[in-house]
Amino acid sequence: MTPSSKEELADIIRDTKTNLKIRGGGTRTGLGNPVNADAAVSTAKLSGITMYEPAALTLVVQAGTPLAEIEAALVSENQQLPFEPMDHRALYANKGEPTIGGITACNISGPRRIQAGACRDSLLGVEFIDGRGDLIKNGGRVMKNVTGYDLVKLMAGSFGTLGVLTELSFRVLPKPERSATIVLHGLPDAEAIAALCNAMGSPNDVTGAAHVSGENAQTLIRIEGFDKSVTYRTEQLKSMFLDYEMSVVDDASELWKSVKDAKVMAAHSGDVWRISVKPTDAPGLVENLRVNDAAKSVLYDWSGGLIWIGTNAGVDLRALMGTFSGHASRIRGLGKDNFVTQNSGVARIEAGLREQFDPRGILNTGILG
Repeated sequence: MTPSSKEELADIIRDTKTNLKIRGGGTRTGLGNPVNADAAVSTAKLSGITMYEPAALTLVVQAGTPLAEIEAALVSENQQLPFEPMDHRALYANKGEPTIGGITACNISGPRRIQAGACRDSLLGVEFIDGRGDLIKNGGRVMKNVTGYDLVKLMAGSFGTLGVLTELSFRVLPKPERSATIVLHGLPDAEAIAALCNAMGSPNDVTGAAHVSGENAQTLIRIEGFDKSVTYRTEQLKSMFLDYEMSVVDDASELWKSVKDAKVMAAHSGDVWRISVKPTDAPGLVENLRVNDAAKSVLYDWSGGLIWIGTNAGVDLRALMGTFSGHASRIRGLGKDNFVTQNSGVARIEAGLREQFDPRGILNTGILG
């Protein structure tokens, strides 16, 4: 079902007798656990930019709007979405169109998260249809709108289990005048993550910190901003790494796109996992997994706070993490436990929220486990 208006969408949800799978652009169909549904509803026709005020750094869009359309409008005004959303198409080998509703529902964020925050941090307001078929609005179109419950943050990352997003308001930012990337070559993982953590701990406002592990290892440090500022901060960072083989790339957009979209994982034939961990623990965790022959491909982002790991099919990575504390999700691969089971306290909160927003349990049932 593809409703043409939010009113039609509300009627569908209100009148349905079965569970519904919520679909945006269809580019993240492998993300999460399998959905228990007999019918699907798409937001594809709820599309278009409702309001864009470049001077106010504010964008309002319908949930089914393709990301490409939004980015084209922003580029025309030399602006951007701060959180640099990942495109999952390479990872899942599909040809759909990512939509802003799907990005928000999954709270998708890229390398710039370490400096600009996640998708939810740029979100100002939401409009959605809950499991009863009621239209709910929360937040607004300015940063200071903080009245009532903060459903804005709640909806970002709820994976469509609390309601179907129909319209979203975002804070946007100017594109940087210049970007430069320092590349350190051939570092082992532990040394690379230590270098990234040192860069992040410096006053040089790093906006990207990643390490591509392997035979031709590259450690990437991105600096963005005004031209003279980028020049100064690049020199300051270079002085910290004089003992390393180093190069500076002025236009590394394709390199960062590869990191953002985890393209090294797209070529991996087995399962793909995503682990959130304390950055300083990341190399030790990966080494532990390598000893167990579990880490076939490895990519570090967020200065080591995010690790992408390719494994053989069917490997239970959580069982091999040992004493390391982290949050592991299977992003690609067949499994009923792709998302980690929450502890009892969090599970009770999730169940309570679901009871309030979707008392019949009809929206994306099972996706979170």
